[in-house]
Amino acid sequence: MAIWDELQHLQIIDLSVTVSPDLPGSWPTHMAHTTKVWNYYAALDERQGHVASTGPYQTRFWIIDEHCGTHFDAPTHFIPPPDSQLPWANELGLQTGEKVPLRDLGGPAAVVNVTHLTGQGDPGKSPWITAEHIQSWEQEHGPLQAGEVVLLHTGWDKYYVAGPQGDAYCKGPLLFKQGPGWPAPDVGAVLYLYERGVRCLGIDAPSIGATHDGAPAHHEGLSRGMRYVELLTGLAQLPARGAYFLFLPVKVAGATGGPGRAIAFLS
Repeated sequence: MAIWDELQHLQIIDLSVTVSPDLPGSWPTHMAHTTKVWNYYAALDERQGHVASTGPYQTRFWIIDEHCGTHFDAPTHFIPPPDSQLPWANELGLQTGEKVPLRDLGGPAAVVNVTHLTGQGDPGKSPWITAEHIQSWEQEHGPLQAGEVVLLHTGWDKYYVAGPQGDAYCKGPLLFKQGPGWPAPDVGAVLYLYERGVRCLGIDAPSIGATHDGAPAHHEGLSRGMRYVELLTGLAQLPARGAYFLFLPVKVAGATGGPGRAIAFLS
């Protein structure tokens, strides 16, 4: 009863983007998110054609990539299984999304503001978030502690809008080199966080990986059992410390990660 009483006094902040075919939540080189009406209360005409009603209810179906919208990366996203004899292969290559402990996807939030990097850099290239940026934050807010979830607040979610302007979120810098890419941690930053005991890292941008070189940060972190939560939004609502972060993914057998809901609890 005491836990319930405490929860009632906590503010719940939604840190998840809305997924829609009209929003840039799908990775540009993957299948785009699609949703269709399967049944409605009455017959109707939809974009996919005539929908005949078979009963007094509404339902739709989705086509969605595992890395669409707010989602996490399981080790198998970049780490091959140990018997593959491929680079970076290890036992974590057997840990699919449904096997990742939920405890690994939550913890006290340390929100590192790097919004000053957004808009910097050459076309198609991410400005690096370095260990020095994180150390500068620690000088002001105290050392990072093992088990904390580091959330990189880049402010890049301002580009998560419908229409042509939404191309700036991912497709523009990634495919067409239109403007700088989103700020992203370099390998040194990832390894520094790992050494500090951080196992869950989130970002309000399309990927932990850089626009121009996305694999190294994934290889180095996921091969060590780090968890990445990408396409967050609303990190400006959180203090540097004091919130508790939680991500709950859809539980799918064999997944390389998956979409879900990211929230923060704040007293």
